[in-house]
Amino acid sequence: MRRFAVLFSVLLVVMAIMLFPYISISKESERPMREITALTTLPPSVVEILSDEYARTRKIRVHFVPLTKEEIFKELENNTEAALVIADKETLRLSAACYSPTITPLWDSVPEYLKDKDGLWTGVWYDPIVFCENLDYLKTQKKAPLSWQNLAATTNIRIGMTDFLAAEAMENLLVSMIAQYGDAAAYRIWRGIHPNVINYAKFLNNPARQAGMGEVDIAIAVQSEAIRYLNDDYPLKIIYPRDGTAYMLVGTGIVKGKDTVDEATAQEFADWLQTDEAHQILQNSGFYFIPANPATLTFKSFGGKELFLYTAPLNFSKEQRHDFVDRWVKYIRLGGN
Repeated sequence: MRRFAVLFSVLLVVMAIMLFPYISISKESERPMREITALTTLPPSVVEILSDEYARTRKIRVHFVPLTKEEIFKELENNTEAALVIADKETLRLSAACYSPTITPLWDSVPEYLKDKDGLWTGVWYDPIVFCENLDYLKTQKKAPLSWQNLAATTNIRIGMTDFLAAEAMENLLVSMIAQYGDAAAYRIWRGIHPNVINYAKFLNNPARQAGMGEVDIAIAVQSEAIRYLNDDYPLKIIYPRDGTAYMLVGTGIVKGKDTVDEATAQEFADWLQTDEAHQILQNSGFYFIPANPATLTFKSFGGKELFLYTAPLNFSKEQRHDFVDRWVKYIRLGGN
């Protein structure tokens, strides 16, 4: 009888050990959903797929509130309930005082020029401007344009690009060139490019599509759109301008002054955005951004060894940026004196 009792006890222990993982999973699935709010300048189509997947796998729901830059500044000034901001570099830079200094292994992996020097915000991904060239056009050329200077000096070429007035990424290209080369040299480049522009598109996806359809020989386009059409078997080749290029950077900042749980939850999500898992979710949905973290496999898959990004700081006011574009419209696009 005693031996039976001992064997029964042992059997209970073994069964408990075997069933423990399933019990743990069951408890995990029953764990109440944690929630935080995040402010963002990104379109809902991007952030919602990230939020949905994170909620499914981590039991943490990130409620994104899409706002303009100015609305985010106002929210932060009014002591917002949001624990996180995911936005473009300019928004993060101008609101940096509202974020908690952060250092984690994943944030530390990001290059210095893609994050705040004091750890107040860090880049998550970026989207560079590239030359998207039609393959049939390339077959007819002994030497295709490889730089902005080349493109400005090339004649008998059809160029497609999005209007500087239509998209922030294109305005950023003009402003970045002015910061990198000076205004005289930058406008000289665009004065050479303008006569060959077939039309100025209103949307970022149009130039890459035009190049793929053979409507233009080369498109000045964001890489994410060029890759999307390339993956749909359009006859295209992506070329990184050898004299450098501009890019749109998206990053995160942890809003200071939140309770410990919210801040830790926000940091957990911000770290997850740096991982291959998050970037794979984006790519599966057709968003092809380059990770700011070069240690990821996703970053290595882009193979952009010839990608040189402009590094000059964009310390221009909103009024100055407006004036730069206005000068381009008046003296180049409309041909004023």
